Amino acid sequence: MILNLPFIAVAVLLLIGFYGLLFKDNLIKITMSVVIIEGAVNLFLVSLGYVEGAVPPVYTMAPFEEPMAFAVPQALVITAIVIGIAVTTLMLALSVRIYQTYGTLDTKEVRRLRG
Repeated sequence: MILNLPFIAVAVLLLIGFYGLLFKDNLIKITMSVVIIEGAVNLFLVSLGYVEGAVPPVYTMAPFEEPMAFAVPQALVITAIVIGIAVTTLMLALSVRIYQTYGTLDTKEVRRLRG
């Protein structure tokens, strides 16, 4: 059961993130929901690469009897974190610009003022 705990956490985080993404109207809350979904995806990738009792792949003098951890998910997560920071920064910058233009962060109000 303890090995399923990361996958349960991923499912809970995805549910929270999608709830906020679909049902919230505030741009900051939508940005936070996207960040939560990104965290869930990163946790999922790290959980897939976990091997119990494995040696880190950077250890070059490992004995051949011990399994080595799979390094590709770790590299994907590092890349996803960098991309996630860029996306979050862009979303927050757009939120600030929308607030400066329309005076609100409510998406329904922005649609009404724009149309």
